Amino acid sequence: MRSNEVAARALSEMADLIAISGGDPYRVRSYEKAARSVAGYHLDVDTLDRKGLMAIPAVGAHTADRLLELRRTGRIAGLEELHAQLPAGLRSLLGIPGLGPRRAHQVYQELGISSMPELMTALHDERLRTLKGWGETSERNLAQAIRGMQESGRRIPLAVALDIAEGLVAALTTVPQVSRADYAGSLRRMRDTVGDIDLLVAADDDPETVMDLFCALPLVDRVLAHGPTKSSIVTTQGIQVDLRVVPASSWGAALLYFTGSKAHNIHIRKLAVRAGRKLSEYGLFVAGTEQPVAAATESEIYEALGLPWIPPTLREDRGEVEAAAAGRLPRLVEVTDLRGDLHMHTDLTDGLASAADMIAAAARHGYRYCAITDHAPQLAMQRMTREKALAQRRELRELASKHGIAVLHGSELNIAADGTLDWDDEFLAGFDILVASVHSHFDQSPRAMTRRLITAIEHPYVDIIGHPTTRILGRRPSIEFDADAVFTAAAATGTALEINAFPDRLDLDDELIWRARELGVAFAIDTDAHAVPHLDHMRFGVATAQRGWTEASQVVNAWPLRRLRGFLAKRRRCVSAQRA
Repeated sequence: MRSNEVAARALSEMADLIAISGGDPYRVRSYEKAARSVAGYHLDVDTLDRKGLMAIPAVGAHTADRLLELRRTGRIAGLEELHAQLPAGLRSLLGIPGLGPRRAHQVYQELGISSMPELMTALHDERLRTLKGWGETSERNLAQAIRGMQESGRRIPLAVALDIAEGLVAALTTVPQVSRADYAGSLRRMRDTVGDIDLLVAADDDPETVMDLFCALPLVDRVLAHGPTKSSIVTTQGIQVDLRVVPASSWGAALLYFTGSKAHNIHIRKLAVRAGRKLSEYGLFVAGTEQPVAAATESEIYEALGLPWIPPTLREDRGEVEAAAAGRLPRLVEVTDLRGDLHMHTDLTDGLASAADMIAAAARHGYRYCAITDHAPQLAMQRMTREKALAQRRELRELASKHGIAVLHGSELNIAADGTLDWDDEFLAGFDILVASVHSHFDQSPRAMTRRLITAIEHPYVDIIGHPTTRILGRRPSIEFDADAVFTAAAATGTALEINAFPDRLDLDDELIWRARELGVAFAIDTDAHAVPHLDHMRFGVATAQRGWTEASQVVNAWPLRRLRGFLAKRRRCVSAQRA
């Protein structure tokens, strides 16, 4: 894990524990801001001295000293003191979506609840609704969040699992006995969360040495199993990793088998049986014999079954085998297809980097264009004003010329509970692009939420609906609405729906992307970047789009700038014509 992330987690935990203990709200906000700044800072905090740390936005002298203490000793004494002061069970409540440190403090102080079992009992007895700021709806939403958390178990976000897996693959490829290494399972299929990490290596000589080295890696917390061809470890982050060693000659068959999904594997095994073949993790063979047909690569196996290679992101038995057989597999969108990012924030609101830095980063990614979409006034904490927006517009024109990239001036509007937006139409008409998103009132009824989204979709200046379900993986469930009605409205009005690439969101998810695509919706794959490193998250949004069978032609930021500008101007022209 990147040192900045380790430091940010410690600062964020400080903020949570101060809040849950009823401490100074100012200190809580200070640590929260510092955690966000450190996580998104472009330099490695382990390379900075005290002065360098204090140059990070929102990091003062006190916080810098805490970070130096963490680097020097591996701990923060103040954080350990907070841990000692609070019941362990109370801290575990912080992981419940929708509870938060302040509400956890409230239920602890007023009802004496300091563990999950006590909280569940209080919910059953309907005692939480008696607290100030609570009610029947709050109680119901909390119960629903707990059920969702229990159902998901200890699943790992895609970005976290991928970071660990890629590091392990890189380490394993340096082992002399290893000829190939890759990750498999649901991670290779790029699901939004995974249960554990499956690794595969090809090694014809001395696989025991490979296993010995794997089980002795620095990130290993404990070894669950240590065998000649399969070993399982748990990392220091509590994540299980399974490693299998296979002969190089069986690499393709093993990779296909262990990538899955189970349903996809069953489907292609049935094809093999009908063709007089037998398919296993060792290869494709003539049935009833050991005569090999194909095993070295996945492509050879698919070809022997009369199919083109099927991308891992499609292997969920959702029609991909039939589409492959008929020559109708989609040409999935790739990161290299994207010509820009249409949802980026700066330090004018809640971002961590200047507009100049964000635009320069977009140019380094090879984009032809990008959009700066800072928050609008309804999110009062961002303190946006008309004057600031107009000043930013002038600044962006200068920066576009400097960096040789087209820069669209936009805004991320807040969709209020009744569907209305920030600013009047006359002011909105001056923006190049507008993203509208739900940021509050998540507990509305499905009917009200559907009406709210459609009202925003039908607004003539709204181009994109940002993170449409508002979910945050493991912390906040999706809002409820009539998806078909919303998607139909988006298709009818030409409003794009976002596939938000931020690893905590991945919103829309693959199943909703599929439904929206079938109804003719266009998409925008955006990072929602709040710092320069966040632009690297685009790969997660693209993978999610692929899982929904999305092609580049269906993604507005894969279009040339001229076509994109035409898309953005179309509805504005309609409004102008109506007014004329």
